[in-house]
Amino acid sequence: METRQEMSTAWTGWASFAAIMLMIVGTISFFEGLIAVVRRQYFVVSGSQVIVFDVRTWGWLTLIWGIVLICVAFALIARSAWARWFTIIVVAINLIGQLGFLGATQYPLWTLVVIALDITVLYALTARWEQVEMR
Repeated sequence: METRQEMSTAWTGWASFAAIMLMIVGTISFFEGLIAVVRRQYFVVSGSQVIVFDVRTWGWLTLIWGIVLICVAFALIARSAWARWFTIIVVAINLIGQLGFLGATQYPLWTLVVIALDITVLYALTARWEQVEMR
């Protein structure tokens, strides 16, 4: 039978995995925003879309949001106790935002990849919550 320390080490590995996946999500979000700022015609926005802002404003918000996600990933790598809760909240918001953005792009594959990675991060941070020791 595994000791508490062995289980903690295994699931702390999951938390590190979540941080790496969050860095990837943040990088993709950053570049989605950058593309929206630089190439406004890349995204197709119709009257039935969820995007409330013009594409350039949305791009700046997404670009800044990507930077926030990357910063949170670094805090998660440092195993800060607050970072785990904050990551769960931020990833849930990102997941909902990506769902709203799903129809606005000509190539929804990137949005679907981000959604899948968000779900993976949420699983990695919430499965066997009590076994992970954070500082």
